[in-house]
Amino acid sequence: MSLTINIYYTGQNGNAVKFAEEMVSSGIVKAVRNEKGNLKYDYYFPMDDKETVLLIDRWENQEALDIHHKSPMMDQIAQLRKKYNLKIKIERFKTI
Repeated sequence: MSLTINIYYTGQNGNAVKFAEEMVSSGIVKAVRNEKGNLKYDYYFPMDDKETVLLIDRWENQEALDIHHKSPMMDQIAQLRKKYNLKIKIERFKTI
């Protein structure tokens, strides 16, 4: 049973988009996509909210997600989130 996590990053002055761009340019996105058990890691930009970026993050199972949460990348992501002063909202879904 796969898990899908929607993470909404919201900031000001375009900081959410800058965050997503730095996530890609720094190689963090590529590294996450290469982790065992990752099925999807893609950013989307809501048309009606220019200050929010949506990350859709999908994992094969809870174990793969837990390993990801213990990886050094989580510290890098947290540092970037702090750098851009972003708030997050998380939604989690299980595939039936």
